[in-house]
Amino acid sequence: MPALLIVGGFFFDVLTPSNFTASPLFAAAPLIAAPLFSLSNTVVTGVASTLAVAGLHQRTGTATEVEAITELVTVVTVAALAVVINRVVRRGDRRLASAREIAEAAQRAVLPTPADRIAGLHVAARYEAAQADAFIGGDLFAVQDTPYGVRLVVGDVRGKGLDAVEAVAVVIGAFREAAEQETSLEGVAQRLERALAREGTRRDGLDAFEGFTTAVLAEISRDGGVVRLVNRGHPEPLLLYADGALDVIEPAEAALPLGMAELGVWPDRAREFAYPAGATLLLYTDGLSEARNAAGVFYDPQTRLRGRIFPGPEELLGAIIDDVRLHTGGRSTDDMALLAVGRPSEGQQDRRRTVEIVRRAGQQRPEAAGGAASGSGGAAGGSGSRSDPGGR
Repeated sequence: MPALLIVGGFFFDVLTPSNFTASPLFAAAPLIAAPLFSLSNTVVTGVASTLAVAGLHQRTGTATEVEAITELVTVVTVAALAVVINRVVRRGDRRLASAREIAEAAQRAVLPTPADRIAGLHVAARYEAAQADAFIGGDLFAVQDTPYGVRLVVGDVRGKGLDAVEAVAVVIGAFREAAEQETSLEGVAQRLERALAREGTRRDGLDAFEGFTTAVLAEISRDGGVVRLVNRGHPEPLLLYADGALDVIEPAEAALPLGMAELGVWPDRAREFAYPAGATLLLYTDGLSEARNAAGVFYDPQTRLRGRIFPGPEELLGAIIDDVRLHTGGRSTDDMALLAVGRPSEGQQDRRRTVEIVRRAGQQRPEAAGGAASGSGGAAGGSGSRSDPGGR
């Protein structure tokens, strides 16, 4: 663009009467180059604009006239300002790059991405920040291989900003310690409760009284056939089967979020569910279920995922994120954390990379088509849920 402005200004000046001037084009060229080009290219653009103005006036024999001198001084001044703007912009870019590196390092430290394969299970996790260029907020996830099975947590801390990040660090730190030491999932939940209570005594203001964390804790047995869950006021996890069926894993009774023990205390009770080969457990925060489109309609993961077949957890999360972006038009207002754990079936590869959504369950094989029906929006399937998974 700067080169086109200089060339265009030159021809404009040559082809028009002398009372027309192209100096605004010559002045604009270095200003456009300043935020986009390097320092050397900005200087070259400024020199080229200056030489073009001087050469044109020299050609017409008006170099000593007041108007010509004024135009030349104007272009030289703008070129000098462009150099200053270039330095300021580059300094800001370096600071922004440094801040991004620090944010990425903080995310890896506070919210590390779990390994793709843990104790024979396929694992995928994604964190999608609602704010552009943000890396971490109040949503959290963690996976731990323990002597008692693979234990998971997905949670959402009340609030935003640094206070929320601090609470995330407290919850994840307490979870990793408790997951190794507590013999029961209920014991892990109580350890998190006490950790948040201690954290609340160190806070001032509203967070000291109203800080809480919704969370769902899961434990997959060593043989992989059973999953146990404790839900503390969090959106219900989904269990997706190999044939496209889907179950919503609801708690036996409603429970308050972590950090609200002063409002009521009762023992946590984990529920057990069958976890067959080929099934995938999906845990998520309310950034998914509360994502709204332009009409204010909430995203419904149950409807959008029922009847769908996915090659693995990574492809499942990729498809969900793409679908949410289409649903909201890229206008998400809340962070979203997703954690998917798949129990591979016999002979399944460690990582299968094909397409994000393979096909509808009804098109997969005849025995999986029972009850399948097309859904609205191209994402809903009609495959029904399994028999009630409530309790062993």
